[in-house]
Amino acid sequence: MEFFDINNILVVIPYWKEGSYALSWIEAVGATAGLLCIWLASLEKTINYLFGLINVTLFAVIFFQIQLYANLLLQIFFFAANIYGWYAWSRQNEKAEAELKIRWMPLRQTAVIAAVSLAAILLLARFIDPVFTWLAQSMVSILNAAGADLAMPVLLPDAFPFWDAAMTVLSVVAMILMTRKLVENWLLWVVINMISIVIYALQGVYALSLEYIILLGVALNGSRMWIKAAKQP
Repeated sequence: MEFFDINNILVVIPYWKEGSYALSWIEAVGATAGLLCIWLASLEKTINYLFGLINVTLFAVIFFQIQLYANLLLQIFFFAANIYGWYAWSRQNEKAEAELKIRWMPLRQTAVIAAVSLAAILLLARFIDPVFTWLAQSMVSILNAAGADLAMPVLLPDAFPFWDAAMTVLSVVAMILMTRKLVENWLLWVVINMISIVIYALQGVYALSLEYIILLGVALNGSRMWIKAAKQP
């Protein structure tokens, strides 16, 4: 069980002049699995979902230890989405294969999803603090019912409510679109990664910001490859 402890340090990475970042084993393996998941997805390899499951499971353990319960709940959604995506991409009959060719969404569907996403972002940004407080309280209650004996963490106001809400909502939408092999999922990941790079850098989490720079490159390449594939007959 020592592997799952965020204090089990793999390497200390120096940055700037006097700072350093203690990278744990679980964070390193989780981040590597996430990178492999996105890269393999860009190649349309179904095995990407195995690494996706590893990534979200380890990140859920990390978020539990650092008391980010809302992010933990988001990983639970990603876990379910990865299982569905693995199932959907693995179906072999002709009808399923026809439905899951790389393709663009119809314009009307794109407009509806964009409108719903914007409304969800604005609504979550407005109520992000009470929503996350409720989620944290719910998670603590669930875990305590299972015998965890946790104290409710002190939650400070969200530092970037609009951008935090945007990352959350767009991540859910992008994951759903990926399971359906829609090109737009990569365009959303590009936007999500660009926002993440800036926000994590402003918050001083430079290692995470660096990871999202790498993810941005993978997402841009995924966009290029899937746009090309969608043009083929």
